[in-house]
Amino acid sequence: MTGDGVERLTATAAEAAERGPGIWLQPTVGDVPERDVREHLAETGRFAERLRRHGAAVDFSVGCEFWLFVPGIVPGDTVLERIRSLLDGRVDPVAIQRPGRLAALRHRGHRLLRVLPRQGDCARESSRHLRWGKPLAITEFGTCAHVGAPEAGGMGWDVVDHDKEPAEIKGDPVRSERTQAVHLGQLLDVYSSTGLYAAMAFEFVNPDAPHRPDAPQYDLDMAGYAITRTLKDRPDAPAPGWHWREPKEAFHALARRYRAGRRAGGHGWPAGRGREAGRGQGAGRVCVGASGRLFGGPFGSPRGRGRSGAT
Repeated sequence: MTGDGVERLTATAAEAAERGPGIWLQPTVGDVPERDVREHLAETGRFAERLRRHGAAVDFSVGCEFWLFVPGIVPGDTVLERIRSLLDGRVDPVAIQRPGRLAALRHRGHRLLRVLPRQGDCARESSRHLRWGKPLAITEFGTCAHVGAPEAGGMGWDVVDHDKEPAEIKGDPVRSERTQAVHLGQLLDVYSSTGLYAAMAFEFVNPDAPHRPDAPQYDLDMAGYAITRTLKDRPDAPAPGWHWREPKEAFHALARRYRAGRRAGGHGWPAGRGREAGRGQGAGRVCVGASGRLFGGPFGSPRGRGRSGAT
């Protein structure tokens, strides 16, 4: 569960805890002062500790992409401006790690490591982190639903012109849910052979990228990482209601893999992979479904303010 709405993050986490699965709670807030970021982390962290004391299995992720979401580390007033600074080479990677700007993590002080591997040799990229002797979690893997998205890596979403109102697709990308599904399957093959603690498909739902089969130039879903299609009740309304009820090919591909792993006696991870929780490098733990940012409350029902996430 990830997002910036503390009320809904905690409500969603509490509901998940009642249903029994382990919880990965990752507060993420962007484009606000550092003090607000610290308060957001502290409030969510206190709730995570209360859940843990009541017997829930909780992983609390801190510092997710601070360089991108927190102002003052990378040049730019917004997330999109900071991304452009990185792409344009206007960032000194040494300077942003100096004390007072971006504190370097000390691996020995953390129970487990979380990484977002770069596009390319994912097995090598992941394996090099295992040398620290900590359980390793891949907290995002996936791609968008158009041809060429896997090759674009983390920039697969950049086929949308956000300067237009409403935002629209740039050029003529070809929608392909199969491309997304095949890529997720290939990555899962890699991660299931690496001895990971967890791997989380990105992402479950993204209401900011609605599916528009009636208007391909506005079909932002093809530029999103979600494994379900978001449908807006009235696409042209200023703040239309939305719902998701259409799993994409990637959803079914992941479900088949997880079902096969469970039938083989595991917890969704392919048979013969991973280790018992807390031992060795990994626990072979798979998040069934996907992580994702959820705007508007669980399953489309508003609850609290800001953003929330659900698996």
